[in-house]
Parts: sequence; C-alpha cells; structure tokens
Amino acid sequence: PKADSTRLMLHSKAQTTVLHLAAERGAVEDIELHEVMLKGFRDVLCVESGGPEPGVGCAGRGIITAINFLEENGAYQDLDFVSYDVLGECCVWWFCYAYAEKEKHQ
Repeated sequence: PKADSTRLMLHSKAQTTVLHLAAERGAVEDIELHEVMLKGFRDVLCVESGGPEPGVGCAGRGIITAINFLEENGAYQDLDFVSYDVLGECCVWWFCYAYAEKEKHQ
C-alpha cells in the first residue's frame, strides 16, 4: 500500500497524503504544511506524498509534486537529515537518484 512509510513513526496513525489532500482541495497550493507534516516518535517530522491508483499514472510525478510543495513551504529548513522511502519501480529509482545528485551539488 502507498502512504504507509510513516505509520510506525506516527504510532500506527494513518497519515493524509499530499496528493490526496491536493485532490480533495483542487490544487496543491490549497494545502498548508502543518496539514501534511506530522510529528512522530522522537519528534521526527513525517510526510507521505501518496500516488496515483495502480495502473493509472506515474508515482514519480506524485513524488515531484510533494517535494516541490515541501521545498516551496520551507519544510527542509533546519533539519539534520532527510530520509525517503521510495517505491521500487525503475522510473522512480532513477528519479530519486537524479534528485539526490542535484541536491548534493547545491
């Protein structure tokens, strides 16, 4: 299932994803950071990007949308580290590799 990466950190609580909330509201710009970033075990901040229904679209696009939303709303400021749990799809793996390379050089 998608959106289960943070469940243990959030003490078994299901988290609303960026894409689900954007679909409900009509646009990702209508979301507030505090609605999708929850504090979990040991104050770890958790976000789930979500994704399309299986066979409907590319999960990589959902990841891009979520990461752009987080960047634009200052979610990466004052963090010690960031960890991603990514689907094992080939196209998603390449996307994450390219993104990590871009970040490494900034």
